[in-house]
Amino acid sequence: MQEKQEEQEQASEQEPEQEPKQKPQQKPQQRVEFELHPQLAKDCWHLVHFPLCQALLMRDHRFPWIILVPRLPGLRELHDLPSYHVMNLFDEIEMVSTTLIESLDAQKINVAALGNQVPQLHVHVIGRRYDDVAWPGPVWNAGAVQDVDAEVVARYERAFGEGLGA
Repeated sequence: MQEKQEEQEQASEQEPEQEPKQKPQQKPQQRVEFELHPQLAKDCWHLVHFPLCQALLMRDHRFPWIILVPRLPGLRELHDLPSYHVMNLFDEIEMVSTTLIESLDAQKINVAALGNQVPQLHVHVIGRRYDDVAWPGPVWNAGAVQDVDAEVVARYERAFGEGLGA
């Protein structure tokens, strides 16, 4: 056993000392701020900020329709979302879905992340009713949009404020 220790000590003595590695020079990173896509800003009311997402209310009174936009720059697809944020997004989808059912009388929830017209990652969480104008079809292209008014926005703000424990 003592022989092995001596061999190891001799081997370590023969190894050349290595200079500590220096980190390569990096360019200072420019901070990229989150910016909401102009089409989403035009089509929606800002509702609330969740820990990860900005929650928007779609300007269509016919459907309880929330759009969640992760406030991280440069995201286009769901798989672009860093893995450590995935559960946050699903928690926020669950929170919105529960509020739409419990406070805004939705009977079914549709969740979609399409991005065919708006390249910024966003998730539609849509409360459906069996008697809504588009049932059972999709809400897209379901006739003329009926904009929401201040009273409707206030109703959603109250619902989401209560849902968040405010």
